[in-house]
Amino acid sequence: MDQLPIFVTLKGRKVILLGSGEMADAKRRLYERAGATITDDENADAALAVVALEDDDEAAAAVARLKARGLLVNAVDRSALCDYTTPAIVDRDPVLIAIGTGGASAGLAKAVRQRLEQILPAGLGQLARGLFAARDRIKDNWPDGADRRRAIDAALNPGGTLDPFADHDAQAIDLWLADPAAGNQTGVIELNLHSADPDDLTIKQARLLGQADVIYADACVPEAILVRARADAERFDLGTFDATQVTGLTLVIGYG
Repeated sequence: MDQLPIFVTLKGRKVILLGSGEMADAKRRLYERAGATITDDENADAALAVVALEDDDEAAAAVARLKARGLLVNAVDRSALCDYTTPAIVDRDPVLIAIGTGGASAGLAKAVRQRLEQILPAGLGQLARGLFAARDRIKDNWPDGADRRRAIDAALNPGGTLDPFADHDAQAIDLWLADPAAGNQTGVIELNLHSADPDDLTIKQARLLGQADVIYADACVPEAILVRARADAERFDLGTFDATQVTGLTLVIGYG
């Protein structure tokens, strides 16, 4: 990974935009949509800068001047000059999905965005806002943090009560919370891996790795696969597994 994806709050903050024409107009719309105030004053006190100049020499000179001021600069269609790139965005406010290629191909990022637009329901943002509004009620139902996380994970699973890829009505979260035990996941699940390549994990296996509270792994299981687990999941050698001590969701991972 050569870039770190981050979400920057730009509402009410200045962004310098140098250039005119189609490239500059597209950037202006994007940043204004995020709440930024656009200025062409190169010396303005700004958070970020965008260079959308057609001439290569002029663009390189402008990038150098802006970087000398300590600004992070996006140079349109000149990835080698960029401190950051702007991704293709799937907007289901407040859910945002950003697709980047490190400047390799804006067309590819757009194609992936268009595909995701087709499969993500329009109500995804409503689900996110509903979960935010219900935080206190969720804590009341599951006071323990680990229990709460398991309940939310299970509800959001494929086919779960709050599956994010399904359409939900306004009462979906209320119906889920009406049953305090809904979504709780406990017990032991066995995974037998046949490849050391994490890209060969099935969707279900990757999901379970991301949900497990405890993992007992064969010594041959590659670290590249185990890092797909939650950072706070407890990890033990498979030889120490004791079924009588199981708590929460436990994965027993073999290899070969």
